[in-house]
Amino acid sequence: MTQTKRSDAITKGPSRAAARAMLRAVGMTDDDWDKPIVAVVNTYSSVTPCNMHLRTLAQPVCDGIREGGGVPVEFGAPVVSDGITMGHEGMRASLMSREVITDAVELAVRGHALDAAVILVGCDKTIPAAAMALARMDVPGVVFYGGTIAAGCLGDKDLSIQDAFEAIGAHARGAISDEALDAVERAACPGAGSCGGQFTANTMAMALAFLGVAPMGAGEPPAEHEDKPEQAHRCGMLAAKSALGEGARRFVTPASLRNAALAVVASGGSTNAVLHLAAIAAEAGVPFDIDIFDALSRETPVIADIKPGGRYLAQDLFRAGGYRVFGQRLMEAGLLEDAPTVSGRSLFEELAAAEETPGQQVVRTLDDPVKRTGGLRILYGDVAPEGAVLKTAGYATGSFSGPARVFECEEDTFAAVQRGEIGEGEVVIIRHEGPRGGPGMREMLQVTAALAGQGLAGKVALITDGRFSGASHGFVIGHVSPEAAVGGPIALIEDGDTVTIDPETRRIDADIDWQARRAAYTPRPQRRMGGYFDKFARLVGSASKGATTIIEGDSDV
Repeated sequence: MTQTKRSDAITKGPSRAAARAMLRAVGMTDDDWDKPIVAVVNTYSSVTPCNMHLRTLAQPVCDGIREGGGVPVEFGAPVVSDGITMGHEGMRASLMSREVITDAVELAVRGHALDAAVILVGCDKTIPAAAMALARMDVPGVVFYGGTIAAGCLGDKDLSIQDAFEAIGAHARGAISDEALDAVERAACPGAGSCGGQFTANTMAMALAFLGVAPMGAGEPPAEHEDKPEQAHRCGMLAAKSALGEGARRFVTPASLRNAALAVVASGGSTNAVLHLAAIAAEAGVPFDIDIFDALSRETPVIADIKPGGRYLAQDLFRAGGYRVFGQRLMEAGLLEDAPTVSGRSLFEELAAAEETPGQQVVRTLDDPVKRTGGLRILYGDVAPEGAVLKTAGYATGSFSGPARVFECEEDTFAAVQRGEIGEGEVVIIRHEGPRGGPGMREMLQVTAALAGQGLAGKVALITDGRFSGASHGFVIGHVSPEAAVGGPIALIEDGDTVTIDPETRRIDADIDWQARRAAYTPRPQRRMGGYFDKFARLVGSASKGATTIIEGDSDV
């Protein structure tokens, strides 16, 4: 007896003759009606190197689905390039795109009653969106990461997009010439692939492998590596063979979310992972507290020597032995919990297959780490009663106290930095850039990179209700909640107020009369931008809960 499948709703019975007629027009035959139909959702775009090669990888994915006994059907989904939109109005669309991609995958798969999905991803928000969509729908599926970009080369130095942003700051203070800036610009991005450090894309690709929804070993080969098409084919076969099995929620559990968070912390990964793992958990209906990042950071060292806090790039991690070598260190230390993965093998079975490259220096041991404590801390206090995220990888964790310099948007802050108006010891506040107030919760890499280029990384503190890029480094605190747009305490700080950050006690406080400030406070009108931007601003929730647009109860549908 043929097993019942979701796609029977469009392929079986006399009442579906019209649907079958249309499916015949795209090449399906009588032999296909009993096969699972698998969506191939491709975030290909020619606007960004992160995703520009995904079109060529879709074909081996489709071939793998056919070989695995399924029928592939292809869809597109949008991508917003973080690197290109950084520093201007377009960055507001970045986090919003995560929700749109999630919705697009759901609509394509549910609308056509498909049995499973392979989602091809590259740039930052496409990766968590893929996991969010699979968790929301609870259908079988695979997330396939297109891989990291190769290092740029300028003389004997390896470059990433981080170097281009920091060169802007160095140029502004006269440290490098027009010609030197131009040389970095031309060399930083040599071809296809996502930004090359342990920035948001590579952080989330690693996190999803440890979460179990991306096959271990598939995402790690760089974008233009000869093994990439073979991994694409493998992902197609996995999706086809699992299409009639359990949905993706079997992989999203408290244990696997902890494993994913541990990978982020131990690799010195992006603060954006806090936002994205919370959102994935929310879509799956699994309780998740962002304090897990803080707890793990207290007990877990950073063992991956990768930029922005380290010396190497993601391609070097692959050459060293990849996620398996990194994860094997954590497994042997008893820090991970075994869990199922989409490859069909458990996490521990995958990590046991590690092959470490002799002499590699990218993955350190727990006895000789890059840094003794993890890279992320969750702070509270007067300024952030619902939490904020501090990235400490590569920097000391001592307290920081100084006078506030308050800015109402990123552009004003960047202009002040470029004019050389930010001084060592100051606490820069960038507000009304949160999920609702932005709207869109922009990243501030343009600001942090300009400060780094001026030699001020770690010498000033930055606090925002917006986000920081995975390439940001310095004493940076994002995701301050509640945000200014909803009257959070960050809205009440004024120039000159003394703000104190104490990573050890996990607090951000300001020495002011909060009651008097609240009494004198006049809220700013919500920024109106029209279209989806206003819709997002109305729907989006707190950054402390993942900044999703889930309506209460949606995750239980």
